[in-house]
Amino acid sequence: MPLPLLRLIPDVSHGPLDGAWWPRCDALELELPVLVGSLDPSIGTITRVTVGTAAWPDASQEVMAPGHVIEVVLTDSAAEAHAITVDCGTAGRWELLVIPPDEPARVATRLLTAAADPANPLSAPRLLALAESGLDGQDTWESEGGAGPR
Repeated sequence: MPLPLLRLIPDVSHGPLDGAWWPRCDALELELPVLVGSLDPSIGTITRVTVGTAAWPDASQEVMAPGHVIEVVLTDSAAEAHAITVDCGTAGRWELLVIPPDEPARVATRLLTAAADPANPLSAPRLLALAESGLDGQDTWESEGGAGPR
């Protein structure tokens, strides 16, 4: 069974992230239509995404999705370095952690779970920093307000 590539907070988000996305490569024109296709159609049409140039160095300013074009806004902001903001016009916006495509499956699975936890207080750069440090991250996560043992 393939690992989930997208995991969203089940209800309303109360943290800096609404979930996580693990694309398979760094070609946004290939990966973005897959992301859009995996979102619930009831959220409306994805009209724009904001991505960091560090994660998507070759991204174009428009990406074709089934039935429409998505505007791509590129930013050099450190806060957006490993995140994607998905705008749905009238339905709102979602901030997702973008897990690097070459991340090991074990680490990616933990990041998907942590980012989609409604009690997660950590930003995309902070979650990735914990994963890249090789630390378990659970103690840090809990000390910064994450949910304790369940």
